[in-house]
Amino acid sequence: MSSESITNATEEAKAAKKAASNAVDHGERSFTEAMTAAEKTLAEATKTAEKVFKEGLEALRAQTRTYTDNAGERVDEAQKYIVERVRERPVTAALTGLGVGLLLGLLLSSRDR
Repeated sequence: MSSESITNATEEAKAAKKAASNAVDHGERSFTEAMTAAEKTLAEATKTAEKVFKEGLEALRAQTRTYTDNAGERVDEAQKYIVERVRERPVTAALTGLGVGLLLGLLLSSRDR
């Protein structure tokens, strides 16, 4: 090989090394930009999900309050009804209670066997 071809080969190797270095730098910048964009998108998605979850939770609380209030009123009505019936017929109420208790006792004892 002549010295001119060695010089050309050396220059081409240096140019290839510089091109490879530039490509690596460009790849690193692209990767960093992609990671930054992904982090930003993930943060925005997290905020949106949190907002939607909070809104859903508030709606559920409001709906639950309505059902709880309604159930409380029904329990109060049932309690008043039972108290009135027991006052009207105390003996019948006592015998009914005794019969229900006996029936439950028999059902529970037969379940253990």
